[in-house]
Amino acid sequence: MRAVRETHSPMTTASAAHTQGFAATQRRDRWWIQPLFTVVALSAFVVYSTWAAFQGTHYSFGPYLSPFYSPELFHAAGVETGHAWLGEVPSAWPWWLPFSPALLILWAPGGFRFTCYYYRKAYYRSFVQHPAACAVGESGSHAYKGETKLLLIQNLHRFFMYLALAFLFVLWHDVWKALWFENETGGTQFGIGVGTLVLFANTTFLSGYTLSCHSFRHLVGGGLSCFSECPTGRARHGAWKGVSALNAHHQGWAWVSLFGVGFADVYVRLCSMGLWTDLRLL
Repeated sequence: MRAVRETHSPMTTASAAHTQGFAATQRRDRWWIQPLFTVVALSAFVVYSTWAAFQGTHYSFGPYLSPFYSPELFHAAGVETGHAWLGEVPSAWPWWLPFSPALLILWAPGGFRFTCYYYRKAYYRSFVQHPAACAVGESGSHAYKGETKLLLIQNLHRFFMYLALAFLFVLWHDVWKALWFENETGGTQFGIGVGTLVLFANTTFLSGYTLSCHSFRHLVGGGLSCFSECPTGRARHGAWKGVSALNAHHQGWAWVSLFGVGFADVYVRLCSMGLWTDLRLL
């Protein structure tokens, strides 16, 4: 009889790695690069966006408005930008709290990102190390509690998604406004600047990220036993297929939109501060 050689399947090897302690693994690739990148990139974005939100200045330049401040509901006293919907901040605003238009609206897109299904995986793995990567030992006991206690807010993701959809209309309107520049007579004329393209690209990335959302995919095609039994089944099935194609690249949309929205704010800020010249292309 032929001798039977004992072998270990990849599943057995992966399972054994989890029992050896934190960060223990038999993987030989550089598995730590992705979680390290996630920690650095997300931390940098949170720090910068928080700083930018509290500035309350240099967030507009001509027809350009930073996406961190859009929609600008009120402008600060003495800081007229031409973008505020409701005029100057009410006098009832607490005197001890510095006013910034971004503080009134950033909670909505911020909540959408924080509760995003992809970002949950990203920061659970990278910041909490549960686990940092496949077949890598976790930072603690394997006792996933779900979003039932501290992170109960995660269950509000679909409601933040509704707000994110509304913000897209506002941002696309900002792109339209970025096509009209003040002329010498005090009126406006059509034009395209580099800033116009920056805001266009940013809004395109944010649209891809929002419309590829898992909750939006369920909104479009969920809740049906059969598409053919729904009066609008054919249209919903077509929309569901389109969203599904976007959803397959949700991770990519998440990252490119993160860098895009940060760069758009930096661009407008540098132009407003006179540190960057916005080139007119048309």
